[in-house]
Amino acid sequence: MIRLPALSLRIKLALVSVLLLALPWAGYTYVREMERFLLEGEQQALLATARAVATALHDRPGLLRAPPSRDDEMRREAQEELRRLAAERGEVPSPEDSDPAIIDREDAVAARREIEEISEILRGVERTTSRIWVVTHELRVLALAGSLKREGEPPPETLTQRVLGVLIPHPNEDFDDAIADDVLATGREISEALAGRPGVRLRNTPDGKAVVISAAHPIWNGDEVAGAVVVEESTNPILSVRNLALERLLVVTLAVFAVAAGVLIWFATRIWRLRDEAEAAIDAHGRLAHPHSRLITAQDASDELGDLSRSFSAMLGKLSQHHAYLESMASRLSHELRTPIAVVRSSLENLRLAPENSRVYIERAEEGLKRLGTILTRMSEATRLEQSLASVEQERYDIAAVVRGCVEGYRLAYPGQGFELDLPGRPAMVSGSPDLAAQLLDKLVANAVDFSRAGAPVRVSLAAADGAAALAVRNQGPPLPESLGGKLFDSMVSLRADRGGGEPHLGLGLYVARLIAEFHGGTIGAENLASGGGVAVTATFRLA
Repeated sequence: MIRLPALSLRIKLALVSVLLLALPWAGYTYVREMERFLLEGEQQALLATARAVATALHDRPGLLRAPPSRDDEMRREAQEELRRLAAERGEVPSPEDSDPAIIDREDAVAARREIEEISEILRGVERTTSRIWVVTHELRVLALAGSLKREGEPPPETLTQRVLGVLIPHPNEDFDDAIADDVLATGREISEALAGRPGVRLRNTPDGKAVVISAAHPIWNGDEVAGAVVVEESTNPILSVRNLALERLLVVTLAVFAVAAGVLIWFATRIWRLRDEAEAAIDAHGRLAHPHSRLITAQDASDELGDLSRSFSAMLGKLSQHHAYLESMASRLSHELRTPIAVVRSSLENLRLAPENSRVYIERAEEGLKRLGTILTRMSEATRLEQSLASVEQERYDIAAVVRGCVEGYRLAYPGQGFELDLPGRPAMVSGSPDLAAQLLDKLVANAVDFSRAGAPVRVSLAAADGAAALAVRNQGPPLPESLGGKLFDSMVSLRADRGGGEPHLGLGLYVARLIAEFHGGTIGAENLASGGGVAVTATFRLA
């Protein structure tokens, strides 16, 4: 099995950030698709314009034989280039068609009227950023109108455009809009139009600073192609729209990444502070730096870091309780072991000094040894119980019958103590071990008898409701101190230290009772009676 190398949290966050780059990539892809759709739409619009002009010039042979109305430099350059390229293809115009002067006066007047009409047509369809020219089949540029450059001063650049100009170059209006030498040589639109098919292509300007969309449509004279209408426009307007979209996408992406980075840094800072506080809470010897250590960072936050901080604080609290338990266990064991050891020592010394009273001293030594044995037995009782619970087979039994039998035995075991019993009128079936349930009740009753006021009975009750059986033992006596809190059922916790008595108490009885209650799928708790003159301990069992 191949094991992947462990990655730190920083690397994982970096990988997540890299994955987030898919979002701006998707936005960029969308902008490119938008640009493609705009180019296709512009091509169709220019082709429609060329078709409209060509439709107005269909079946008008006199118009296409007339001289041009203006003899400007651009028209002459375009015509010379077209004628040169035609000559390279081996197409030589006839002298009659190439010399516009061989036309009688009446035809010239009619042609001028036609030229004025075509000029009106071109002015009606030309736009400020498009150029329209009409080419005859003999490669004469009959008319040319419009310009590829936008009129007026370009709008001033914004601060964002200046900053992002390196990444997103802006379209340049200072380009050469002359008709390039390869307009016909490398393009298909004019050739296809003169062949009778509409054509569209993209080409660069001579200086390479702009891209021009060129659309050509044939002019028909009957069944023959008499010429072509060419409509051109630069892609700068589309590039401006694309750049605006890219600029907004880039600004939004940078803003989102800046906010995300700020949030990640904020979270990382809180995690680092949480780590530092957790490390400072425990010293080099594994002890708590302060008995009431808790983490301050994100303690009141409602997010996951707040939950983690509170969990750490709860863990430190439990660790503090465990340290207190270990410290109290040493003092309690010392207190409980001191008395039997002193009894054995004194008995042995007296036996050595006065052997005639050996029987009395031997009995006292045996009592001390018995007390030591009891302490050791109780110390291992909880451990043995924890180990045995894993292998105990559960059975279904009536806990009411177990309680009834136990209470009858308590009346014999505690002849000076009164007992009251309150049981339900029907069986309460639970799943578990009846012997363990009897052991739990033994612990609760022994604790209640020890703290019960003289003459006051111990009340044992059982109630079944809401899928659980509640076993309660109440006694009249001193209430529980508030400082004890929820520690009563922890190991080595006892209130008998100041009450004296010859029987050793290590505070394990209620701890064992808690283990048994949890084994039966229930809980155990203690509370002072409403009157304030006693305590009620209640253990719950899940009904079978």
